[in-house]
Amino acid sequence: MTIEIRVPQLPESVSDASIAAWLVKQGDSINIEDNLLELETDKVVLEVPAPASGVLVEIKAAQGDTVLAGDVIGIIDETASVDSSNQTATSADTTEASPENNNVNASPSVRKSLAENEINSSDVKGSGKHGRILQTDVTTHLQKQKVTSDTYSKESKPSNTTTTDIEGRSERRVPMTRLRARIAERLLEAQQTAAILTTFNEVDLSEVSRLRRKYQERFQKSHGIKLGFMSFFVKAATEALKRYPEVNARIDNGDIIYQGYYDIGVAVSSDRGLVVPILRNTDSMGNADIEKAISDYASRARSGHLEMNELIGGTFSITNGGIFGSMLSTPIINPPQSAILGMHKIQERPVAIDGNIVVRPMMYLALSYDHRLIDGQAAVSFLVKVKELLEDPASLFLEL
Repeated sequence: MTIEIRVPQLPESVSDASIAAWLVKQGDSINIEDNLLELETDKVVLEVPAPASGVLVEIKAAQGDTVLAGDVIGIIDETASVDSSNQTATSADTTEASPENNNVNASPSVRKSLAENEINSSDVKGSGKHGRILQTDVTTHLQKQKVTSDTYSKESKPSNTTTTDIEGRSERRVPMTRLRARIAERLLEAQQTAAILTTFNEVDLSEVSRLRRKYQERFQKSHGIKLGFMSFFVKAATEALKRYPEVNARIDNGDIIYQGYYDIGVAVSSDRGLVVPILRNTDSMGNADIEKAISDYASRARSGHLEMNELIGGTFSITNGGIFGSMLSTPIINPPQSAILGMHKIQERPVAIDGNIVVRPMMYLALSYDHRLIDGQAAVSFLVKVKELLEDPASLFLEL
């Protein structure tokens, strides 16, 4: 009996997808729920699991092809056996070829991949149920070792890459990924459709730094995560949004939608580009909840495991260029949001306080906003409120 592999249903905002990479080859033996391929959409990379166990007897769409929801992209034969003349190894072959991978919690195709790439299973952390090693785990491991030809690796060259060399001066032409193309489209859209202005301020992070030093060990023991700066900024932004609702609003045609909830997007970078997963209902989240969520998002963004619904929506965004060493920047709004807060590098600088020159950990803040909706006074007042809350964290936790 043959089973069709179909493109899963895509969200309403996504019309099609591209086949990023097949994780198995035609003729491979596969188990149900094994990840067969990765689909790249405008926003995220999706994995397609096997609908049944059997042999992948036909691949109908190749890497790079554009497909729609419901398209048949492969065929599985539940009754077929692996052709011994095929390059695909059986479970027994894989075990024989790689004794150290005996009894590995993985499918035959994954064990074969481990053997082919001379990877010891103990070096790969399984992300499946009960620690099961998935093909994506092998791919991620290879990417980290920089020995993969994966399309998304920084060191990789896609199959349709062209290189020219004229008089010793070389150029390499690489197709733009769908995600990068979508990022470019949205940034250009933001510049063309919104009246973007940016206001700046600086914040003294002495008190936040003191709290982190004082409670870091206890916080980490209690919650299993480090207490970072980002959770303070998310909480400060949330409290400021409550006081200035226009910053949390959006324009919809000729109407202004005032959103009575606080879903803050936190920009994280990956090899595939910048993505902005959403922290939902930040007004009900504690510092530990925020830190855990951001850590999880960052990890899954790097491995391509973010889900579509985690990237949709959002009423406000925060981006931290400081992790790359940026001192000052003008962040671009993430439509249809109306504002974005930019964090920057913390640097000790001399400042005047009560007539004395003291050295404090200072950070420049930038708020880019849509002037069609947000007046300059509201933007400046919002940023000043964020500054005040961070400089006096007690008022932040007391919601003063």
